Amino acid sequence: MDTLSFPFHHITQSSLHLLIISKVRERDMEGSSSNHMLKYFLILLAIFSYLNSSSASRHGPSKIAADRRFIKTSCSSTTYPTLCYKSLARHASLIQTSPKLLAHASLNVTLAMAKSTSAVMLKMSKSPGMKPREVDAMQDCLEELSDSVDELRKSIGEMGLIKASNFELTMSDIQTWVSAALTDETTCSDGFEKNTVNGKVVRAQIVKIAHMTSNALALINSYASLRG
Repeated sequence: MDTLSFPFHHITQSSLHLLIISKVRERDMEGSSSNHMLKYFLILLAIFSYLNSSSASRHGPSKIAADRRFIKTSCSSTTYPTLCYKSLARHASLIQTSPKLLAHASLNVTLAMAKSTSAVMLKMSKSPGMKPREVDAMQDCLEELSDSVDELRKSIGEMGLIKASNFELTMSDIQTWVSAALTDETTCSDGFEKNTVNGKVVRAQIVKIAHMTSNALALINSYASLRG
């Protein structure tokens, strides 16, 4: 029998089909001596077909649809369900149907929004044409937003350390930090005048972050209640 030297860890189903065809031709030319090899490749093809179908079922459209339904149902318990779903649906394949991963993802998207908004505000505060009162409000808000970013970061770090032995204590810390982040964001948005262009733009963005933080807190509370 010929020694097999094909790198099977790199084989694809299409290349396997080609191998089988070549073995069929060899059998036709050589007779029954290669029958056992052909059977081997047919068995291997069956295994690959099964693995491919299993992978498709885990990551196919029906699975993603189910993951998104889970997110939508979970978001329905938040104060801003539409924003909640829109910000998390794109991460459905990572979240799947895990309440913990859902809460974790919600914190991450909120942190990313807070950091990008902070960077934009910093540039705006240095731009010419800003009124002194707007500059002061911007600087105060940046300090509040910086605190919020730190608190969200701590919460995300703690989410990765949760285990059965420290669940209640860790969740309590996370809830405290996210609540503090929400307070900082609300204080930040209240400092801007609503009748100026810059004030409207910045305030709208901060309010969105506050709404996302509120949603994250609701999902965290929901996850905490599962072990309550």
